[in-house]
Amino acid sequence: MKINEVISILEELSPLSYSEDFDNTGLLVGDYNTEVKGILVTLDTLESIVDEAVKNECNLIISFHPIIFSGLKKLTGENYIERVVMKAIKNNIAIFSMHTALDNSWNGVNAMICKKLKLTNRNILIPKNETIKKLTTYVPSGSVEKLLEQLFKAGAGSIGNYSNCSFSSNGDGTYRGNEYSNPVKGIKGELHFEKEVQINITMQKHKEASVLKALFNFHPYEEVAYEIITLENTNQHIGMGMTGELENTMTGIEFLNYLKTNMNTYCIRHSKLMNKSIHKVAVLGGSGSYAIEAAISSGADAFVTADCKYHDFFKAENNILLADIGHYESEQFTKELLVAFLNKKISTFAIVLSQKNTNPITYI
Repeated sequence: MKINEVISILEELSPLSYSEDFDNTGLLVGDYNTEVKGILVTLDTLESIVDEAVKNECNLIISFHPIIFSGLKKLTGENYIERVVMKAIKNNIAIFSMHTALDNSWNGVNAMICKKLKLTNRNILIPKNETIKKLTTYVPSGSVEKLLEQLFKAGAGSIGNYSNCSFSSNGDGTYRGNEYSNPVKGIKGELHFEKEVQINITMQKHKEASVLKALFNFHPYEEVAYEIITLENTNQHIGMGMTGELENTMTGIEFLNYLKTNMNTYCIRHSKLMNKSIHKVAVLGGSGSYAIEAAISSGADAFVTADCKYHDFFKAENNILLADIGHYESEQFTKELLVAFLNKKISTFAIVLSQKNTNPITYI
């Protein structure tokens, strides 16, 4: 299996097209056509992680955080980023990063936090915009069923919790083929009238290529008329953060202790305790202070995230219990998620869970 094949499998979990614009996801070091001997999964890529990959005979590192975030202008080993890249290249090890693509995934970072906290009735906290598209095309009435079947197989027609969704309307199509044409129906050079059906069908943004391939392969016409537009509909399964509900309502202090235990964190910075029970919880792994207002608007009683600044805690305004559990702590179980996913998909080589703690923060 080559690296590009592994990437295709990972995109089933979290398509790279859902990465945030500021991010740097994808293959950062290496060649897509390299044969994979083993995979090491980590949260961060440090020199010690490259050494661990060498020790375990892994030539592909799958890292949540990208080691290259802004542009590299030189490779002289003056900082840890340059040294990591140089060591990876020297040892023929590729580095792939998922970061915000996995943040936005329905079964990604925030789903793992929900799992650790045993939250039910999950919903996306901040749905990602412009992720749903609509395809419109025109097909002879006798070919509608076959074409729809193939479009559905390619991933079109899914809306929230529903699949195989489409809308069709009847009409009259006209065309005249020139001397170079080869019309399926009608005669070249003559104006032809055909009873046609207009098909409207939605698709997730990352399914566009496969849906268009199915359209061109199974549409009966020599020339396919179609258009694609981006919809403003809210996507229920792609976006930052999640909300969920605790099985049992807790007091504020009970919840913080529960959080400390289940998320394996030494320290929680939090806003002042309120005389309010905790039942609905919002979560957002990593730096999530920008979502405080969204968490309040969702009706959550508590918001679990990281990297909150001093003034961010004022935003709680006695409406929500804001809990900063630490950046590493909020994302630490992500590598377990990736290993479990890859083990279900790949059996031809080892998927190794990194044993290194890459948290740069220590507590006293």
